Amino acid sequence: MHHTTGVARTAAVLAAAVTVTALMTGCTPTGEDGAAAVPSSPASAPSAPSKPSATPKASPPAGPTPSGGTKACTTGQVKVSDAHQADVRPPGTGTGAVVVPVTNTSTHPCTLQGFPTVAGAGNGSPDHNLPLATTHSGTATAVSLAPGARAWTKLTFVNVQGEADGYCVSGATPATFPTLVLGVPGAGSHQIAMDDGVFAECDNKVTVTAFSSAKPS
Repeated sequence: MHHTTGVARTAAVLAAAVTVTALMTGCTPTGEDGAAAVPSSPASAPSAPSKPSATPKASPPAGPTPSGGTKACTTGQVKVSDAHQADVRPPGTGTGAVVVPVTNTSTHPCTLQGFPTVAGAGNGSPDHNLPLATTHSGTATAVSLAPGARAWTKLTFVNVQGEADGYCVSGATPATFPTLVLGVPGAGSHQIAMDDGVFAECDNKVTVTAFSSAKPS
């Protein structure tokens, strides 16, 4: 009799447990105010600030090309003719000043720019050439030479004074050269003579003008 009662009690306890479990299945936990608790989502990471678009660097202004892109004259493109005495020259009995033409002898245009160098020719031996101290006069600008066109430079010397062999104001001995070697920027060295006489000068100094399309006086 007592055994039956114990079994009945155990069955009742199990039934109650099953009922509670069934009631709890599918329930949603609530917050303190009875509202359904919603799991909080993780805080969104702040978006990275957008990179400013790179501003393209402005290209530096292109330099002027007075020759319109024409290539510089080369040694094989030009001929340097003999010098002749300038109309305007310092007083004295020496050479004073000469003008020298450079001609584009090629079939293509080329550009000449700069000042010449000047040396007394060393009797056929370049090792014996005597460079003259040069002073530049004016501003060098590009000269575009069409085929057959000329550019000019003027050489002004410290002039010899007096008669016969003459004298130099500085006290130096006058120098004479049958020929000079004229250096043309980018176009090599060229030996030239005077069209009448020899070069006579003092102090081994010369003032040179930049090459120009206008013939100097």
